[in-house]
Amino acid sequence: MSDDPRLLDFVKAMSDVDRLRIIGLLAQRAAPLAEIAAELGIHPKDAFGHISFMGQVGIIRKENESYELDENMLETLSKTQFARERETYVPAPDLDRRSRKVLASYLNSDGTVKQIPSQPAKLKIILQYLAEAFEPSVNYTEKEVNTILRRFHVDVSSLRRYLIDAELLKRESDGSRYWRIV
Repeated sequence: MSDDPRLLDFVKAMSDVDRLRIIGLLAQRAAPLAEIAAELGIHPKDAFGHISFMGQVGIIRKENESYELDENMLETLSKTQFARERETYVPAPDLDRRSRKVLASYLNSDGTVKQIPSQPAKLKIILQYLAEAFEPSVNYTEKEVNTILRRFHVDVSSLRRYLIDAELLKRESDGSRYWRIV
């Protein structure tokens, strides 16, 4: 994601159902506050709060007594986000040829895991790659481990179990604490 704070505010604005409904209405036509609240069945005070936030973000503006989408701001945000050069995962040059080949085969260009390999030798290479996301000597909760692994693949429970079985991560028997083996 971008470091542009406007984009973060935009994402926050899009993370609420009522704000999305307001945007949907304003995408069709400009409307005054009372009409927006009545048509969407939300309290005018709540509608005003949502509209004010989206106005600060810059995606809604007031013209006369009506609110409308600021299509120029929406276009600017989308262009800056999508025109950006994306990071591409490149295996480290100090890895052996086989490891680079496995990583290139099983990882997407953004470094996420396309598919968990079934062959033990290939799985070990992927697990070693994933283990690098954990700092040595740092204790993690299961939730933190899951959050880190979710950046790579949705099947966090399998990856977590594989990392422990491969002795790349250790855990307390009650699962209260995880740590990377150096």
